[in-house]
Amino acid sequence: MCFWHYRALMMNKYPVNLSIDYSETSDKSTAFIRLILVIPVLIVLGMLSSIGALLFPVLLLILFKQKYPKWWFDWNVALTNFSLRVIAYGLLMRDEYPSSDEDQAVHVDIPYPDVEKDLDKWKPLYKWFLAIPHIIILCFLEIGVVLCSVFVWFAILFTGRYPKGVFDFVEGVLRWSLRVTAYAILLTTDEYPPFRLGE
Repeated sequence: MCFWHYRALMMNKYPVNLSIDYSETSDKSTAFIRLILVIPVLIVLGMLSSIGALLFPVLLLILFKQKYPKWWFDWNVALTNFSLRVIAYGLLMRDEYPSSDEDQAVHVDIPYPDVEKDLDKWKPLYKWFLAIPHIIILCFLEIGVVLCSVFVWFAILFTGRYPKGVFDFVEGVLRWSLRVTAYAILLTTDEYPPFRLGE
């Protein structure tokens, strides 16, 4: 029974997902100075982002009022989407400068929760603890992403292409990270994130 339940869970798509459009060619000139070009948008993102501002108000609203205000959800999703556009640009996955309001080629899917039906009001108190195994694995995977990005930088400078296999790996790590963020920080789902890179 447990095996079949596990198999059914693995066949279902997780409610939170990320996809980034792959481009056959990359701009060598902007890739060469990407670390400099990304600084202004990183400053803007840093001024907007605070884990405490994302987590604690929503935690308290779910705990005491069993509500997740739609405007707060929309803000968190928009900020998450903007963050992922900046990350994709910084990691050389996309050449267009990150927009603060358009989706561009980064597609984030985070469904709005029905708090009373979909969320346990006590889980926000300990979800971060349950996410620790994911965080440990993601730390190692993110080291791999940094090493891949160094390799990709040289690949783009010499060939003008981002290797597709490396792109899929980096996209998978970002997808996994988004799922853990939605579970433990944005608090949009109680469904435990899968330990996988794929959809």
